Amino acid sequence: MTNTTSTTTTPTARAGRREWTALGVLMLPLLLVSMDVSVLYFAVPAISADLRPTGTQQLWIFDIYGFVLAGLLMTMGSLGDRIGRRRLLLMGAAAFSAASLLAAYANSAETLIAARAVLGIGGATLLPSTMGLLRTMFTDPGQRAKAIGLWSGVMTGGIALGSVMSGVLVEHFWWGSVFLVNLPAMALLLILGPFLLPESKNPNPGRFDWQSVPLSMAAVLPVIYGLKQIPSEGWDLRYGASIAVGLLFTALFVRRQRTAASPLIPPALFRGQGFTPAVVLTLVSAFGMMGSAIFTTQYLQSVLGKSPLEAALWSLLPSVFIGMAAPVTTQIVQKGADRGYVVAAGFAITAGGYAMLALVGTDSLWLTLTAAGVLACGVVVVMSQLTDLAMGTAPVERAGTASSLLETGTEFGGALGMAVLGSIGTALYRHEIPDSAPAAARETLGGALATATRLPGHTGDALVTTAREAFVSGMQGAAIAGAVLLAGAAAGAALTLRRIRPRQPEAVQDPVAG
Repeated sequence: MTNTTSTTTTPTARAGRREWTALGVLMLPLLLVSMDVSVLYFAVPAISADLRPTGTQQLWIFDIYGFVLAGLLMTMGSLGDRIGRRRLLLMGAAAFSAASLLAAYANSAETLIAARAVLGIGGATLLPSTMGLLRTMFTDPGQRAKAIGLWSGVMTGGIALGSVMSGVLVEHFWWGSVFLVNLPAMALLLILGPFLLPESKNPNPGRFDWQSVPLSMAAVLPVIYGLKQIPSEGWDLRYGASIAVGLLFTALFVRRQRTAASPLIPPALFRGQGFTPAVVLTLVSAFGMMGSAIFTTQYLQSVLGKSPLEAALWSLLPSVFIGMAAPVTTQIVQKGADRGYVVAAGFAITAGGYAMLALVGTDSLWLTLTAAGVLACGVVVVMSQLTDLAMGTAPVERAGTASSLLETGTEFGGALGMAVLGSIGTALYRHEIPDSAPAAARETLGGALATATRLPGHTGDALVTTAREAFVSGMQGAAIAGAVLLAGAAAGAALTLRRIRPRQPEAVQDPVAG
């Protein structure tokens, strides 16, 4: 039951059946945390009808999970390194289970918001803990690369699966069922985890830097909030001020990490060969992934006229590419290919997906799905290799902290992608819509479709056609911008990651402990 392993002894042993079985157990919380990002997509209408939240409450029901998760990732990664990653994982699983039960039977909007916040806290403990344990269990570089490839595929696929499961459950059961599906998997983790998962932590962590916790949250949350509001609300002084406040606290947080005796995020971690480029390029990769999702989701529903559930089912098709990308890439790297060039190729593939998206018309279902599949394939190639590089470069003692930085970069990159590419698409949409169109139609495609239902037949049809063409023009412009950015990232990866090798398994002394 105690099953404790030291992170500084006998690291060269290859993982056996026990470790691979434990990996399967670790995939459960990972899948659920990624699914909870999108699990409310189809449940919101039913929740609104039942709980009658205000507009502000509805936004918080949807967004607070991601905000809390992003704000606490660095704290939980560092805490897991100190108290034990398995312990933190099981504590988080228990909190996630309790919050899921509370959310399923919430009788008010306030209760559901609170439950979603606790789910975010649980999610923040689960993500860095799973990766930290994976780093401990798989010390052989080849096995670690395969395990991280599986981790990346499950993480990416869970987001798509969450929306589909939400649609199916809401269609056949009540909205609370989207939360109850968490319970069996978490129960299995709580039962099997103590027996299969080794405990691991930093043997010399120093005192926990509590002052850095509020600073880290103040650095992350205002920036994430501002970036997420811009795509739907447009550029506004409030959101610009929110981002500016977050950046100010970021500077204060960085200063604290440089001066504290035992910082939350040791600066020396960034001096590991390849770690900083891996974090930055992970952010860019998330930019590409989420920047495209904001368009393809709307395209399937509002341009092609698919129902939400139909759109979610169609969007599962690109997952076929995801399942193949990581294992194939791992084999290529293990056969001697330079990782920098492989990551560059992944970015080039992602850029190619954007280039295909720039060719989409108003009736291009298969081209859109193919573009999304190619893009997702490139993202998984990049993320699996960058994660392996960063985790292989970081000391085992700092595995949770290193993982939390990668995940925080992913959150920032996703929000930035939606803000930047969403703003480009919105600007081009508004440029293409004639001034004679109703005010709501000039703002968004959704506004145009809603306005068209109140207009006479031919006039309404003409507005729908014009609005859909304008949206596609905006998507094409954003896709061109995305392709250019990711092509630049490909060149940057080739230059910065060439000939970088992860830390060898024998070298496990922590250079940042002091």
